[in-house]
Amino acid sequence: MPEKPWDGRFSEKTHRIVETFTASIDVDKRLYAYDIEGSIAHLKTLEKAGIISEDETSTLIQGLVVIKREIDRGRFEFDESLEDIHMHIEARLLQEVGKVAQKLHTARSRNDQVALDVRMYLRDNVTLLVEHLDGLRDVLVGLAKANIDVVMPGYTHLQPAQPVLFAHHIMAYYEMFKRDGQRLAGCLDRINVMPLGSAALAGTTYPIDRHFTAELLDFPEVSANSMDSVADRDFIMEFLADASICMVHFSRLSEELILWSSAEFGFIEIPDAFATGSSIMPQKKNPDVPELVRGKTGAVFGDLMSMLTLMKSLPMAYNRDMQEDKPPLFRAVDTLTACVDVYTAMLPRLTIKRETMQAAASRGYLNATDMADYLVAQGMPFRKAHECVGKTVGYALKKGKELHELTLAELQTFSSLVKEDIFDFLSIEQVINRRRSFGGTASENVAAAIKTAEAELKG
Repeated sequence: MPEKPWDGRFSEKTHRIVETFTASIDVDKRLYAYDIEGSIAHLKTLEKAGIISEDETSTLIQGLVVIKREIDRGRFEFDESLEDIHMHIEARLLQEVGKVAQKLHTARSRNDQVALDVRMYLRDNVTLLVEHLDGLRDVLVGLAKANIDVVMPGYTHLQPAQPVLFAHHIMAYYEMFKRDGQRLAGCLDRINVMPLGSAALAGTTYPIDRHFTAELLDFPEVSANSMDSVADRDFIMEFLADASICMVHFSRLSEELILWSSAEFGFIEIPDAFATGSSIMPQKKNPDVPELVRGKTGAVFGDLMSMLTLMKSLPMAYNRDMQEDKPPLFRAVDTLTACVDVYTAMLPRLTIKRETMQAAASRGYLNATDMADYLVAQGMPFRKAHECVGKTVGYALKKGKELHELTLAELQTFSSLVKEDIFDFLSIEQVINRRRSFGGTASENVAAAIKTAEAELKG
């Protein structure tokens, strides 16, 4: 059983069951590259302060490079008795370079060390997520542009409401994922703060230059309070909150894709490569990818709640509870990244059934509001026009006709203000293209929104 760094204080060895219970190496070993990078920067800072020599720095860095290569190649032996990745690397360094390895931990603690590792890990992964979300937004713009003339029903309360362009509907998700990218980019500002050198909680007596360390590790800011440095997990909670909101957007899109691909809607077809069948019903084609994304949303919500609950009652500064911050963080990063990537691959391959959408947009009195607007333009107050059109819809329902299928004489029984031009006014094309208010579904607006989005993505 390897010696523990704290063995000098204790009169008996750690119980085996405690070693198993407290070990985190199965989780935090994925931080090894960041732990080594942080240690190399720390060594250079110690050398700059005159705490270790240039030769010692060189020897220790060479040893760390060897260890990284071993882990990269899967040749490193992990042992839960060493608890975490920090102790594994330090123990292996002692084997590699001898007693000089014992100088590596000068002027730092595992408390500020793990805070650094997690910040570096999350910084890289959030940066990648922002890039991947840009790729997803590009796919959404391409899908909208390729189907700019497709008309579909727009819904409120899941009831047909007004016709919209399919491209307008898709661009709504562009805006959602744009906000997600902005939130994550803002989160990076809080992640990108360098905690190393705070030591256990009170700072260190050694004359280290923490700003020099930050410069080596490309951190624009250094943490200002040593206690907060080791106790802070706000940046993880913020990321998990942002990830949860992003997953809400994925879940809403998933729900619509599931509905639209059903026989009842028939608006789209999900490609075979992104669907599965039934083990008993030969005819089935199931939208498993959107369903799984919708299901995984709850897991990310759970990761956020796990982290909030973990931190809510902790006193200053570091507490061992905080070892449990990494499982929900890693799960959420992996889940969100997978969802972004699978949707980026799937969406361009959707089959859009424009005729079915057009037919659906032509049913259900989706031009009723426009008939009211027509009457308002003739001088009728809107509330009166609303009532008049409501009675007209009731009549059309009894006749089994749409508003534009009624005769002029039938329409005029409800208002003498109705003229022959009502039929052009109620056409789907006019209904859509009159909605020119900024952000509306008019073709010219949607085309402009796509052009703006393309410029944003080019950057």
